[in-house]
Amino acid sequence: MSEIRYLLAAYDAHRAAGRACALATVVHVSGSAYRRPGARMLVTEDGQLTGAISGGCLEGDARRRARQAIVRQRPALVTYDSMDEEEDRENGVSLGCQGVIQILLEPLDFLDLTNPVELLRACARHEQPSVLVTAFSLTTSTEVQLGERLVVLPDGTRQGTLMAEASVAARIWEHARQALQHGRSATADYDTVAGTLRVFLEVIRPPVRVTVFGAGNDVQPLVRLAAGLGWRVRVLDGRPAQATAARFPEAEEVRVIRFDQLADLPPSQEFAVLMTHNYHYDLAVLRYLLPTATPYVGLLGPRKKADRLLAELQAEGWQTDEHLVPRLYSPVGLNIGAETAEEIALSIVAEMQAVLRGRSAGFLHHLDGPIHEQTPVLNSSLTQGANSTVAASCSLS
Repeated sequence: MSEIRYLLAAYDAHRAAGRACALATVVHVSGSAYRRPGARMLVTEDGQLTGAISGGCLEGDARRRARQAIVRQRPALVTYDSMDEEEDRENGVSLGCQGVIQILLEPLDFLDLTNPVELLRACARHEQPSVLVTAFSLTTSTEVQLGERLVVLPDGTRQGTLMAEASVAARIWEHARQALQHGRSATADYDTVAGTLRVFLEVIRPPVRVTVFGAGNDVQPLVRLAAGLGWRVRVLDGRPAQATAARFPEAEEVRVIRFDQLADLPPSQEFAVLMTHNYHYDLAVLRYLLPTATPYVGLLGPRKKADRLLAELQAEGWQTDEHLVPRLYSPVGLNIGAETAEEIALSIVAEMQAVLRGRSAGFLHHLDGPIHEQTPVLNSSLTQGANSTVAASCSLS
C-alpha cells in the first residue's frame, strides 16, 4: 500500500503540472522474478520514474516503451523472457532470474475518472481489502479491451470499464469474491465467444495499522521505520511530556492516555506493540486487548515479565491461553542480536512483517523452493497471443 500512496502523490503532482504519464504494471510472472504481479511504475513523458517493476533491469526498456505508449495513446503488453538465453545474449545482459514477466503499459488520461490510477485511488480509500481486476491478454479480438478494469469493493460495489459478456462477467465476479474471501491474488482465463480473455485479480490491502503503547526514546526509531513502510502508526502513553507530536512527527496520531483510560478506547484490530517500560500500564493494555481482534501483541521485556502478567490476568479470570497467548509475541522481535534502539526497532518491524505475510522469518537460503508464492492461474487454457516479446536485459538508459 505504501507504493500506491507514493504513486498517487506523484500522479497528482504530474497532473497538476500537465505532464503526460503512463503506468507500467506487472500483471503476470511465470518462474522467478524480482517483483511480483501488482508492482507498478509511473513514467512521465520526459522519463521521470516513480515506483519499480524490477530491481532496475527492466526499468530502462519499460520507460522507453511507456513513453512510446504516451505518444501513440495506446496500451501495450510486453513480455520479458529471461529464460531465452540465446535471445538474451543478443539483446543484453541476462537477468539470471529464469522467469517470464509480462508488463502492461498504459497511457493515462487525466480527465478519465476510471483510468487505472484513479481506480487504485478508489481501492486505497477503503479500510478493508478490495479487488482490482485487470484484462491484460486477449487471444483474439473480444469485446473487452486491453487494460480494461473492474474494482470490486468490500461492500460488493463494482466500478470500472471491464464489460464482458454476461456469463463471463458472472465468473469474474465470483473469482473476485473468492479472492477477497481468501485474501489472495490470482490470474484467471475465460473462454468467450470471441476468444480467450486473461485477467489479473489483484487483492489490494489497506495499509497496516500499528498502535505503539509507550512514548520513550526507543519508540522513536520504531515509528520512523514503520511509517517508512507506509504503515499508519499511532502512539499512546500516559506521560504528557513524552507523548507529543513533536517527538513523533511520522506518527499519524499521538495521544496522552492514562492506564485507567485504556478500557474506554474502542475495540481495535490493529497490530499492538507494548513498550511502556511500566508493568501496571502493560497490564492495563493487555486487559484492553484481550477481548479485541488484534492479531499481533508484541511485548517488550524478558519472558519472566510476560509470565507474571499472564499469571495475574489468569488470576483475574481471563482465559489467556485461549484469547491472548496465540497472538502474544514476547520477548518481542526476531532474534537478530539487536542491542540498540534502532536494531530493536528493526527486529520488531521484521517480526510484524513476517506475521502479516504468514512467514516463518527464517534465512532465505534455507528455503527449499521459491521465495515468493506463485500467483495461481484459474481455468488455465490460455495460449500465447501475438504480444510483443523481448529478452529481459539490464539497461537504465
